[in-house]
Amino acid sequence: MDVILLERIDKLGQMGDVVTVKTGYARNFLLPKKKALRATESNKTYFEGRRSELEAINLEHRTEAEAVAKKMGGQHLVLVRQAGEGGQLYGSVTARDVAEGLKEDGVKLERGQVELNAAIKHLGQYTVPVKLHPEVSINITVTVSRSQDQADVDAAAAIAAALLEKEEDAVQAVALEQEAEQALEETLDTEAKNAAAETAAEAPADDSENAGEDARSE
Repeated sequence: MDVILLERIDKLGQMGDVVTVKTGYARNFLLPKKKALRATESNKTYFEGRRSELEAINLEHRTEAEAVAKKMGGQHLVLVRQAGEGGQLYGSVTARDVAEGLKEDGVKLERGQVELNAAIKHLGQYTVPVKLHPEVSINITVTVSRSQDQADVDAAAAIAAALLEKEEDAVQAVALEQEAEQALEETLDTEAKNAAAETAAEAPADDSENAGEDARSE
């Protein structure tokens, strides 16, 4: 089925593009979600007549999404679940769980905006992409733990490890800089010594040549 996209769709196209998609995808998702229109002549005329308006609405929504993304920077969601000794959950964590957890934190999202490709089945910390707008995405951290206290401990340990890694990187960077400076000094010193040696080697030759000229003149 040919449809006119009313917004940017990943792997399909931009707003206004006419693309061919599977009929089921169009009927079950694109059309009911008002993300596209059937590519009929009347709908093409309708879209072109409202293109500027639709682009302005899209820009407004994108600006709002960017503001939400800024507020969500560093968002850390903790979900408490029961698990066995090996860390396997008694159940799983789905995109719906993440969306509901964010809603409790004051962020309203639809399940479809949480791009969790596979359900989480083990305790741990995960990076989960969230699509706030067709052109605005953000990654959030989701920690699945046996308790909030344990999650806090794990988070503190992760922060400490990250700081330690950054500190080690800084130390290594300073060491590399010092090595570079030392190598440069050694190169300059070697060049200076070579230049001095060349000067010293030329001096006797000049004296001998002058002495020979003096002898001939006598």
